[in-house]
Amino acid sequence: MTAPTVSCRAGSAAAQGPEALLTAAAATAQAVARDGVPDAPAAAALAAASSLRTGVDLGTASCVLTVLAVSGDGAQYPVWVDAHPSGALADGVVVDFARAIAAVRRLRERAEAGLGTRLATAATAYPPCIPVTDARACAYVCESAGFDDAVLVDEVDAAQRTLGVHDGVVVDVGGGSTGVGVYRGGELVRLDDRPGGGHHLDLMLAGGLGIAVEDAEPYKRAHPDEAFPVLVPGLQRIAENVRVLTAGAEDLPLHIAGGALMIAGAETVLARYLERTVVTYPHALLITPLGIARAAA
Repeated sequence: MTAPTVSCRAGSAAAQGPEALLTAAAATAQAVARDGVPDAPAAAALAAASSLRTGVDLGTASCVLTVLAVSGDGAQYPVWVDAHPSGALADGVVVDFARAIAAVRRLRERAEAGLGTRLATAATAYPPCIPVTDARACAYVCESAGFDDAVLVDEVDAAQRTLGVHDGVVVDVGGGSTGVGVYRGGELVRLDDRPGGGHHLDLMLAGGLGIAVEDAEPYKRAHPDEAFPVLVPGLQRIAENVRVLTAGAEDLPLHIAGGALMIAGAETVLARYLERTVVTYPHALLITPLGIARAAA
């Protein structure tokens, strides 16, 4: 049997493909967080834009608002990326409407002030296979936060809009669930999800180390070497979910999206457990938010 491999995709803003978009988005997010305005490349793209596309990723732990500038030739550039703690969702379902609406409204107002324009419409996403009423609730949050209209897209489709996988499996590991889309010839042939994601890893880490759940994520980022051994069983559980959801597609590589697995060694656990090739990307937590914006009208 061929040994599993891990492919770490990297790129620069001058490169082509999803890596360039992710790198640019990370730089824009840093400038927005630091200065409250786009950086120079984003400002130039904004000035030359023929239209803007806005995406709202509600998220389990935080809400992310992304704005793409679209030029006359169709090229897209992230001119605004901002996040705000939410905690208003559980397993991808809105459980605190007031809190979710407040987070989105705050992000929309901040973006409009920083960009100097009104953002009238947006796209937002929901986990695959949840009830239609729960998916519509995500759009309701955006509309209640001041957007005139909100387009709905599932999270795996959003990630695919960024990655453009032709033959492979897109694995979107969110806070509450893991969504999987199998693509052959660029066409979606299977879509499903299972509970289990970053929040469950945080619960495991908190229990294993005797710390508060809200401290688990910062601890994981600050002390990855100490956190990793505690998280291995949780990572293997996510890998098992992926195995079940991709039965019959074992020949295809896995493309990982979402911030839940952004800890050194996580991709190796998946590759060894599944005996599959795992492809990772820089700034993977921005893959889905960018794809949501791409789905906007």
